[in-house]
Amino acid sequence: QIQPVESGGGLVQPGDSLTLSCTTSRRTFSQNSVGWFRQAPGQDRELVAAISMSGGKTWYTGSVKARFTISRDHAKNMVYLQMNNLESEDTAVYYCAVTTEPYIIDYDTGYDYWGRGTQVTVSS
Repeated sequence: QIQPVESGGGLVQPGDSLTLSCTTSRRTFSQNSVGWFRQAPGQDRELVAAISMSGGKTWYTGSVKARFTISRDHAKNMVYLQMNNLESEDTAVYYCAVTTEPYIIDYDTGYDYWGRGTQVTVSS
């Protein structure tokens, strides 16, 4: 079993930066691809970014492509989501999710393990 645990959310102003972190309890996720999802109130959950097992391939949804960066550090068993130039539309609960596959999966039903989420609020 893999239990993702997110951290790093908070309240920031438009234009600010924030870095979310994801690690796992019980065992590492070094053999798994990982995704960051978000869900705003009244909206569907959407995949924001994903990274392959090796870290060599990444994927981003269009609205964050120039602003967010996903990365991973196998030695620390961590996956990060660096978010720059945040906008009010980025306000959501952000979830770290892990697949059982080494390659990127761009749909939520492909993810088997989910964290509880961390709130990101962008407001002036």
